[in-house]
Amino acid sequence: MPRSRPPSSAADNWLALDHQLCFALYSASLAMTKAYKPLLEPLGLTYPQYLVMLVLWEGDGVTVSQVGARLSLDSGTLTPLLKRLEATGLLQRLRDAADERRVLLQLTPAGRKLKARAASVPQTIACATACELRDISQLATQLKQLRERLTDSPQRAG
Repeated sequence: MPRSRPPSSAADNWLALDHQLCFALYSASLAMTKAYKPLLEPLGLTYPQYLVMLVLWEGDGVTVSQVGARLSLDSGTLTPLLKRLEATGLLQRLRDAADERRVLLQLTPAGRKLKARAASVPQTIACATACELRDISQLATQLKQLRERLTDSPQRAG
């Protein structure tokens, strides 16, 4: 005779894996990074390096702290990424003449040239997700708002 399960409680519902926003985000992030890997390998970039390059392609000559703020990365994580990109000849790190405490990031000609080779990456990902640009933009906006709420707000009791 099968054993009957006790009625589920509200706590059990909250603890169900399928109800975990963190797991949905984590598993989607893993799948997204996996989708990018074969697209970035021919460019010689890892996913975090690609993100740095995206920021620099939007606006060259920004500071390390501006890139860190844009990508939500601390200097301990960002500095090794920048050193590897500099070693591959894609960017230069230069002291700001006006304030030597600041380090400016400048794309090299090779870094600027790489942008054209990377141009197909976003469209390929859009095809893989079967999303239109409008859908991607809306989802990205929702995720940014979620990140801001998690970052800016104290934890709320249930």
